[in-house]
Amino acid sequence: MILKIVKYPEPVLSRPGEPITEFNAELRKLIDDMFETTYAEQGIGLAAPQVNVSKRLTVIDLSQGKVPEDKLVLINPEIISSEGRLYEEEGCLSFPEIREKVVRAAKVRIRAQDANGKWFEMDGDDLLARCFQHEIDHVDGMLFIFRMSALKRDLALRKIRKMQREGTW
Repeated sequence: MILKIVKYPEPVLSRPGEPITEFNAELRKLIDDMFETTYAEQGIGLAAPQVNVSKRLTVIDLSQGKVPEDKLVLINPEIISSEGRLYEEEGCLSFPEIREKVVRAAKVRIRAQDANGKWFEMDGDDLLARCFQHEIDHVDGMLFIFRMSALKRDLALRKIRKMQREGTW
C-alpha cells in the first residue's frame, strides 16, 4: 500500500522517533509499504516519520527497486563513525521541489537492526553514506533543511511559504 508522505512543517518530522522493540508482522507490513511508497515517489530512501509513524525505522534502496538485494532496512540505526566531507545536492520526499547542497561525511559506519531484530554494522560511502546520514537524521528529528546554510534555508522556507499560500504545498 502506498502511504501518504507528510511534508514540512508536520510536527512528526521534527521529533525523534521511538525505538522499535517488537519485530512482528505489523512491522514487516510497514516496511513493505514504505518500500512501495519510496518506489512510487521515485525516491531512494524513506524514514517512518515521513509517513507519520514516529519510529526509528528507515528503508533505503539506491537501485530504486531494480536490484532486490540492494534493499536495506535500518531499525534503530545510529552512525558509529564517520570521515571526510562531501558537499553535494540533496532532496527529500517531505520537501518536494526543494533541492540544495549540504555537507555530509564522505564515509560512515552505521549500526542498526534488520527486520528480524538482528544487529549488524555496515559501511557506506558517497551516495550510500549521504543516504544513511539523511535517513538517520529523519529518525533523530533533524531535517536536511537545517543542514543548509542560513541563506539557502531562508530561501527554501520562503519558497515553501509561497507554495503554502498558493495551495501547492
